[in-house]
Amino acid sequence: MDHAAVLALYDRDMREGARPESSDARVERTGGVVRHVGGEGGWHGVLWSDLGALDADAAIAAQVAYFAGLGAEFEWKHYGHDRPADLGRRLSAAGFTAEPEETLMIGETGDQLVDAAPPQGVRIVPVTDAAGVELMVAANEKAFGHDGSFLRDLVLARLTAAPDTIVALVALAGDEPVSSARMELIPGTRFAGLWGGGTTPEWRGRGIYRALIAHRARIAADRGYRYLQVDASDQSRPILERLGFAALTTTTPYLYTPSAGVS
Repeated sequence: MDHAAVLALYDRDMREGARPESSDARVERTGGVVRHVGGEGGWHGVLWSDLGALDADAAIAAQVAYFAGLGAEFEWKHYGHDRPADLGRRLSAAGFTAEPEETLMIGETGDQLVDAAPPQGVRIVPVTDAAGVELMVAANEKAFGHDGSFLRDLVLARLTAAPDTIVALVALAGDEPVSSARMELIPGTRFAGLWGGGTTPEWRGRGIYRALIAHRARIAADRGYRYLQVDASDQSRPILERLGFAALTTTTPYLYTPSAGVS
């Protein structure tokens, strides 16, 4: 894999050329910035920017003013190779709060087409309705220890409005949900995004995570996607590296809440 070429392709397909996540959302390009304006209950944020040292602060201030005008919290999705080199510092100075850094990891879909079955007694089933979503959320909450309302709302909305753009899965041991994962697909791009993959503590280390990656890779390949993309935590990065995923850059969410920011 040519890391520089794939990263440039990712920037072009997934960031600069981003599509709205729903029918009532929109993507706007203004002043060296690509921003996503969510629909009802949707996500607001800056996806891509091409800024210099002289215009970065003004561009940041313009986005703060824009989203403040909407009364909306928003995220500036900052990547380690974004310009200027001190963009993260500038965002912090403007009142943004940095979330934990993750690593953008890319794998070739074809490299993940292996026979990786889940352990005996566990089966992977597709999530297509509200009952399946509840199983998925239950597994996610046990795996990560936080409220799954966001996941519930996201998956239900996507299954209703654009079912071809999401693959949702739950792993069941008997009737018990023990892991879940999803894949987001954007038509016209070459990247399928892998999200979730959380397994309950008592079932970790048995190959479920690997099986979920292979399962999604087969679906992505069938639909013509060449690359798998993951925003990996420190816990998942070593696993993905062993599976052949490459670390291309870092990604850090910078959050701005109007009431908390600098006016």
